[in-house]
Amino acid sequence: MNAQHILQAARVDPEIFKLRPDYRALLMVVEGIPTGPSDSASEALLQEAEANVKDLLSKHPVTEFPHIAAWREAYKGFGAKPQKTRNSLEALSRRAERGLPRVNRLTDTYNGISVKHQIPLGGEDLDKYDGSPFLVRATGQEPFQTFSGGEPQTELAAPGEPIWCDNTGITCRRWNWRQGPRTALTDETTRVLFILDALAPLSDEALTQAADELASALQRLSPDVQVSRRTIGADTSA
Repeated sequence: MNAQHILQAARVDPEIFKLRPDYRALLMVVEGIPTGPSDSASEALLQEAEANVKDLLSKHPVTEFPHIAAWREAYKGFGAKPQKTRNSLEALSRRAERGLPRVNRLTDTYNGISVKHQIPLGGEDLDKYDGSPFLVRATGQEPFQTFSGGEPQTELAAPGEPIWCDNTGITCRRWNWRQGPRTALTDETTRVLFILDALAPLSDEALTQAADELASALQRLSPDVQVSRRTIGADTSA
């Protein structure tokens, strides 16, 4: 399945917009990414992200960063307890003060963009993905494959929680809380579906700026890198 078909077939269920009419998903397919370890460019981006969080923390606690606060409210809206279940942006921002993880060039780059721009940002390995992404509210019967203590484990999604899925099953629980290992990025990943999640007060312009910087950072790695994108909002979900 080519990038345009994946993006055009992607969907967000209307029930998601009933929960948060201000929600937007920017989906970006990036192909031809050369593999490689962390480098000076990804290190510089992580350091910039860490400095940004330290500056924000000098003014507010992490729970009052505007986009994190919005996501905490969104989590309450579907019954999750944000003090126990932290969205990916909050989890990374909390780590930034003492240092973000260094994994590989690809993961470091998208983690840096997420924290710098204060946007939850997920990456799925398209070579392990089945079909196009869709975001729905769970019935409570959907199995989620994960690991606990190094052992494989199956959980059920909580009724009403937003879940990103492909045709095989859940790829990420609670909107942007925990990704499943089946489609997780590895050191060998070269094709990625990125999902940038936005709520008010984050503007469309800020969302686009983050995606532009992510695309530019990856395109600098090779002339073979190809980028396609689509934004889905309440007025574009049909």
